[in-house]
Amino acid sequence: MSEKNLENNKVTVIGQVMSQFTYSHEVFGEGFYMVDLAVNRLSDQEDIIPLMISERLIDVKQDYRGRTLEAAGQFRSYNRHEGSKNRLVLSVFVRELCFLEEFTDYTKTNQIFLDGYICKEPIYRKTPLGREIADLLIAVNRPYGKSDYIPCIAWGRNARYASAFQVGSRIRIWGRVQSREYTKKLSEMESEKRIAYEVSVSKLECGEAAS
Repeated sequence: MSEKNLENNKVTVIGQVMSQFTYSHEVFGEGFYMVDLAVNRLSDQEDIIPLMISERLIDVKQDYRGRTLEAAGQFRSYNRHEGSKNRLVLSVFVRELCFLEEFTDYTKTNQIFLDGYICKEPIYRKTPLGREIADLLIAVNRPYGKSDYIPCIAWGRNARYASAFQVGSRIRIWGRVQSREYTKKLSEMESEKRIAYEVSVSKLECGEAAS
């Protein structure tokens, strides 16, 4: 993979392993597994972030629950077919990892940088309390003509700034990966709780449009 494609999507998360490994898929004989990481926020809440890890990086048969793990990689998306619909599934694709015996600097537990393009018109709104929010969908290029589609959410003056961005504009984002629980209505009688993942934006820059 080219350095350029490694540089446009960078994530580092540090947290506590919350689950055992579950099998995801295999590519050219290499198995990939999922594990959940609980990452603390400064507000005492936590985000539960799914990691996708190769069996070549770690012994996936062991139970690491309760241990502190630092993982670096990329925030990836793929479409999962559910009946007649597609659902965007997000996870951190891990390239490097290590276990930490002691960790105290919680300002560095969750960092992401994305360099991509706006692929959907920003949705700007205000909460009942007047807080400004903008929802963005960013396409970040990968090798072999692929892209990751990553939902981002901006607040306050960043939201106001982002509301004027045009589809196709290049955008650079710094922030953190967050999880959010919501209720999905399946029918008149049935609903289920799901978890959405997105990037909470702390800083953004809009550059030139795509050529």
